[in-house]
Amino acid sequence: MGITDLMKTKLLGKSDLAITPIGFGAWAIGGDWEFGWGAQDDAQSVAAILRALELGVNWIDTAAVYGLGHSEEVVARALPGRCRIGGAHGLMSSPNAA
Repeated sequence: MGITDLMKTKLLGKSDLAITPIGFGAWAIGGDWEFGWGAQDDAQSVAAILRALELGVNWIDTAAVYGLGHSEEVVARALPGRCRIGGAHGLMSSPNAA
């Protein structure tokens, strides 16, 4: 049994999409920007994404705000033609919020 056989999946909500409980967070690979973690090596970031996939991870958290789009560019380089689902969400404030 390989390590990828150990990665269990769960259905996402009421969908038929089975995702792993561990994903790849792509905030840090956004690079050197106001809220970033400093300069990153894009080739190492791509290698980290590919390694996560080898280990069984099957989803990546990225957003246009991560590196002002740079994170999504790096993810796209790692996954040419492999993206199956994308989505977006945001925070909403209550009209009565302080």
